Amino acid sequence: MQHGENIRVAPPDEGEATTKVEGRYLYCVADSGEKVSLGPIGINGHEVYTVPYKDVCAVVHDCPAEPYQSSHGEVVKAWMIAHQRVVDKAWEKWGTVLPLGFDTIIRDQGGSDPPESVEAWLAADHESLKRKMEAVRGKAEYGVQVSWQPRVIARHIAETSAEIGRLEEDIKSKSRGLAYMYRQRLENALKRELEAKADQCFRDFYSRIKKHVCDLRVEKTKGTDDDRQMIMNLSCLVDGDKSTDLGEELEGIDKMEGFSVRFTGPWPPYSFVGAS
Repeated sequence: MQHGENIRVAPPDEGEATTKVEGRYLYCVADSGEKVSLGPIGINGHEVYTVPYKDVCAVVHDCPAEPYQSSHGEVVKAWMIAHQRVVDKAWEKWGTVLPLGFDTIIRDQGGSDPPESVEAWLAADHESLKRKMEAVRGKAEYGVQVSWQPRVIARHIAETSAEIGRLEEDIKSKSRGLAYMYRQRLENALKRELEAKADQCFRDFYSRIKKHVCDLRVEKTKGTDDDRQMIMNLSCLVDGDKSTDLGEELEGIDKMEGFSVRFTGPWPPYSFVGAS
């Protein structure tokens, strides 16, 4: 999953050490009105603590009112890993959290201290935050990626498709020039049938998976490093007691010849805390 945003390139000598603290970096909102320190577990070892309002709290660290900036990819990656680690810690501690995207910063408003600005934001959005928490309470996010081996699937199609079989027979009786044309037809027909098969499998797997989840998001498919092709990439919101059922359903898909499933999680519900 990618949760980064607002990353801007800056010269390496620009840093936060000499910049005035005018903001609070937000990791998540937790289902607790507790005021507590989680220790120096934040980005660049910052102390992470909570700013409470009634029965919720923002998990934050002190920071300049500027986005985190680096021209070094590994530095940005480390920041994002630290961000997720804090969210995971809060999730373990309080059970229900609303993760915020990387580089979410609340600045001071009208001369008020940053903690007051955070509290004002929590107060203004309290009803919405509570509604979102109820939607994800007791649930976790899982990733489901289904891939297939096109060569294996194409072989099955060639063995069962009347059109493919007819074109293969026609090629045997044609001259070299005509055979070339028929092979082109064969390749096009196979491509069409593969696309139709991928669509059919997606709809079938989606229906099977949907029975075991509270909500799901269709994500972009990704490239693979082997002879497999990803045909489905889902983020799933699952009740705690339903993950085993989902795993068993996916195991059935994984056992199908030519198919493989990657099932990851549980995570905090990163993909399911949008506007509601």
